[in-house]
Amino acid sequence: MRINVNGTSLFYETTGTGTSLLLLHGNGEDHHIFDSLADKLKERFTIFSIDSRNHGQSGKTDDYSYETMAEDIFAFTQSLALGPVNIIGFSDGAIVSLLMALRHRGCISKMALLGINLSPEDFTEESYQFVKQHYERTKDPLFRLMLEEPNISLEDVKEVGIPVLVAAGENDIFKPETFSQLAQVMPDASLVIMEGHTHDSYICGQDLLYPKLLRFFSGKSAGF
Repeated sequence: MRINVNGTSLFYETTGTGTSLLLLHGNGEDHHIFDSLADKLKERFTIFSIDSRNHGQSGKTDDYSYETMAEDIFAFTQSLALGPVNIIGFSDGAIVSLLMALRHRGCISKMALLGINLSPEDFTEESYQFVKQHYERTKDPLFRLMLEEPNISLEDVKEVGIPVLVAAGENDIFKPETFSQLAQVMPDASLVIMEGHTHDSYICGQDLLYPKLLRFFSGKSAGF
């Protein structure tokens, strides 16, 4: 399905019944990374799996900013009159989710932020050099995006009062303190570290987080 919002066309698939749950993928991916997870979550939730602008089957534009992507998803929820939604965001999708929560209070009920960073400085040195070298070689705007954004402070996220689940791989591309500090400053947040996993190995094509996500979105807070 397609919907025109915020000056672009977003492709999405919907399945299941129950409370609305949006799935937002990471940089250079599409909604199919969540197929295994969505197949289980659809038993309890109405799933909206969305391709971000400049990804998958959604519209291609010259605007690659996270702020614009967040406005896309907010406009998506408004156009479909979804009301407060739950969101699972991975990497870029997690950044988009957090920006939505900061810019549009009340639009999200709960969110799971998987493999998120608040700044390019959160990359490990090795990962930052990989992204930088890839961009210098290819001039890929998606890699430029990761070198320039996001620019969110820990002070900013103190205002996020909804339940939040922060998850990361033990061997993530971002520094470990990125996740622990984020979970500490938000009033109702908890942290899950997936032992032995990388940035995306517990997410792409996997349903390993299903038990934790089901408990989180079905409960009353971020605690387990």
